[in-house]
Amino acid sequence: MTSAALLPVYSVAPFVVMLLAIAVLPLAVPHWWESNRNKLVVSIVLGLPVLSLYLVREPAALVHMTQEYVSFIILLAALYVISGGILMRGDLSATPLVNSAFLATGSLLASCIGTTGASMLLIRALLQTNRERTRVRHTVIFFIFLVSNIGGMLTPLGDPPLFLGYLQGVPFAWTFRLWPHWLLMVGVLLVTYFVWDTVLYTREPLAAIRRDRTQLEPLRIRGALNGLGLAGVVVAVAFLGEPWREAVMVALAAVSLWRTPREIRRANGFTSYPIVEVAVLFFGIFLTMIPALELLRLRGRELGVSEPWQFFWATGGLSSFLDNAPTYLTFLALGQGLGLAREVVDVPHTILEAISVGAVAMGANSYIGNAPNFMVKSIAEEQRVKMPTFFGYMLYSALILLPLFAAVTVAFFR
Repeated sequence: MTSAALLPVYSVAPFVVMLLAIAVLPLAVPHWWESNRNKLVVSIVLGLPVLSLYLVREPAALVHMTQEYVSFIILLAALYVISGGILMRGDLSATPLVNSAFLATGSLLASCIGTTGASMLLIRALLQTNRERTRVRHTVIFFIFLVSNIGGMLTPLGDPPLFLGYLQGVPFAWTFRLWPHWLLMVGVLLVTYFVWDTVLYTREPLAAIRRDRTQLEPLRIRGALNGLGLAGVVVAVAFLGEPWREAVMVALAAVSLWRTPREIRRANGFTSYPIVEVAVLFFGIFLTMIPALELLRLRGRELGVSEPWQFFWATGGLSSFLDNAPTYLTFLALGQGLGLAREVVDVPHTILEAISVGAVAMGANSYIGNAPNFMVKSIAEEQRVKMPTFFGYMLYSALILLPLFAAVTVAFFR
């Protein structure tokens, strides 16, 4: 009998509590939760029982998870540091065509430099372009949909769950299979946005349109050499294995910190807080999810989730309110436990497609579905854009995204 078979079901309790803490505490005790030290305390307290259990039962599982955690954090830190050294500023004419071009560009960049990197690179320039307009909220919402979430679907660099899949053995180029899903969702959302923005543009006060047309400033990019660093990260992930992959990414991030002028990072609002937050939270997530993944691989058939559409909605539903990276791993383990065709990492291609698309795309359903969502909201509010409340945002996502996801289900997962 395997060690997983001997695990009691209650061994998943720390993982469940960890995910609930991430979802509930930012709303229940926002000031207390702001401290990364407090997040680390939560991670340590919940992780200690699992650490003690596996030090006795299966130390090799701890070693394996530590390797994945380190690779995961190094990738995110490298992308965050290097993209934080690129400053884009300008004030173009805020027409529906220009705004749609921003969203389309961000949707492509998200798969290359990550949803966080693309969001931080473009959001300030987009807000500056729209500063003369009186109706901007819808533009930020569609930015979150496209750039902060759905756009990052085509490579393991695009969104954390896809990189975790890569670490689990999914080939780097496998995510290119998701281009039809990406194209359908991005295309529909861009057309919807263009029509919506065109209608609102015609309702702008004449004075606002005149100011927008006269107060123009060409787009400028500073720190463009960091683009070579981002390209280096792509090459390292695609062609190198550990530890060389991680060594190259650390070196590229160090060079970026060394060579990028400090005023560029100050203008970008660059701090270590977001990446430290990710590191301490995922320390707890990676540690507590070990028994959950083991049990799912062993007893996954008992949950009754077996069809692609079920994986799509189950993964997406949890990714809407919990972190999409551990949700991805949870349902991947569930799929592996079904004993179906072993086409890629022991699951059928269609099942992995459903898990991947659900985790990435439905992170857009709420502010807490993906890390860049709240970051973009905060930056927009700093620029005096009145963003919807938590539930107000979900009304937008329900009306716009849920019908789109239903179409994706019919097109790809039935």
